[in-house]
Amino acid sequence: MDAVTGLEDEPGERTRSEQASSSTATLFSAFAQPVQRTLEQRARRWHAGLPVRTSLGAQEELIGVLDWPLLTGPAPIALSASAFAAAMWLLHATFRRRRLRVVTAVICSCVLTAAVVTAAVAFLASNVWMLFPDRLDPAVYVWTGAGLFAAVVAGVHALTGRSLRRAVVSLTAALVIVAACANQINGAFGAYLTLRDALGISQTDQVPFPVDRAGLRLLPDVDPTESRWSPPVWLASRGILTSTPIPGLRSGFAARDAKIYLPPAYFSDPRPQLPVLVLLPGQPGTPQDWLGAGRLVRTMDAFAADRRGLTPVVVVVDGTGNRFGDPLCVDSRRGNADTYLALDVPAWIKTHLTVDTDPQGWAIGGLSYGGTCALQLSTNHPDVYPTFLDISGQSEPSLGDRQRTIAEAFGGDQRAFNRVNPLELLRARRYPGSAAAIVVGAADRDAKSDARTVYMAVRAAGMNAHYTELPGAHNWQTFSAALAHELPWLAQRIGLTK
Repeated sequence: MDAVTGLEDEPGERTRSEQASSSTATLFSAFAQPVQRTLEQRARRWHAGLPVRTSLGAQEELIGVLDWPLLTGPAPIALSASAFAAAMWLLHATFRRRRLRVVTAVICSCVLTAAVVTAAVAFLASNVWMLFPDRLDPAVYVWTGAGLFAAVVAGVHALTGRSLRRAVVSLTAALVIVAACANQINGAFGAYLTLRDALGISQTDQVPFPVDRAGLRLLPDVDPTESRWSPPVWLASRGILTSTPIPGLRSGFAARDAKIYLPPAYFSDPRPQLPVLVLLPGQPGTPQDWLGAGRLVRTMDAFAADRRGLTPVVVVVDGTGNRFGDPLCVDSRRGNADTYLALDVPAWIKTHLTVDTDPQGWAIGGLSYGGTCALQLSTNHPDVYPTFLDISGQSEPSLGDRQRTIAEAFGGDQRAFNRVNPLELLRARRYPGSAAAIVVGAADRDAKSDARTVYMAVRAAGMNAHYTELPGAHNWQTFSAALAHELPWLAQRIGLTK
């Protein structure tokens, strides 16, 4: 499908990968600390209403390498070329002056080793560790195997060589090849656009929370908001990004920091009571993913530019507890994710941000796992989230299959699963006051089947729903495009625009 099509109708601990990412990030702290101090000084001046210098000058250049694009421009080309050269050198250095029969046997052994390890890791990741709820693209396995093959060949050269120097060089060559293979896998998902995203380092333009100034007046709460909105001449052209923990006071859920986008209109005086969009990342994933690969700030700023500074307040929250956590968006021994997202998060937002408190002004959305979670929350708590955006989600919470899900997350209790399963709820209840946007990539075969099932179910339950296919597959290019595509509908639905 080459065009957009639509059908309209009325506590988790940190994983090793996170710890490694955090350790790597500290290597840049010497460069980032001067910038962070400047940002804090800028935030204090901004809170006091004093003029703020928008540029950080030469300090930005110290950490500019973090913002080099990984998927476009010269960096991926240079990395691929370096990996090719490293591979040629590694093969030559390892197998020169050896008989063809020996070379053939060693290469076949290396290929077999890489294939077996790749298959074993894939099986464990999907069926034992359950790191990836979605089926992976075959290219992921190919590039994983290629990286492992390079590592095995480097190991052979290091163990058989007599020179420590050559062994170090061969291992360095393997690292370059592995990095290039990892970036190819990254390209399949579009997950990390820059080195900053890959390392999980926050953007330097974030300001510390809280961001509210004292003494601001409020506009009357009207629907739509834009009907009584007249922006001041001094209104900024871009929104503000901040980050803060949202504690699980009732749930006890240990969530990572939320990311909050506040549009230009949020800082006007008087201030409109803006609606709220709660966003969820996928699994594995972090709230930071929506800022990097999801291009959230760019999307919201563009929308604000066309609506005189108006957008919803966007709160990107953590629904898994850690990168590879999977609490299924329910309350279980895996964590009380449902209570956290349905009670703790809304209560915190209404207490700490100046927003529209009427549930009709609230929406929840997410991609993949986050899309499934948005469906679950809207069907289990329509009084909290009567509007939802499901991007490439599943039709029900799953650990691979229903039997395993019920056994591991619900203690084998089928009725407990049915009580929270969206499809069961949609068959048993009516949702005339709710609305749904179901979006999926045209090439996303697995998610497309679930998306059609969900669309038919929400329509049958009385929701005002529409289904849209966008060009693309199960990747961030599709996810970010889906948000931009549905944002006008969301804004109208939650009372921001006409």
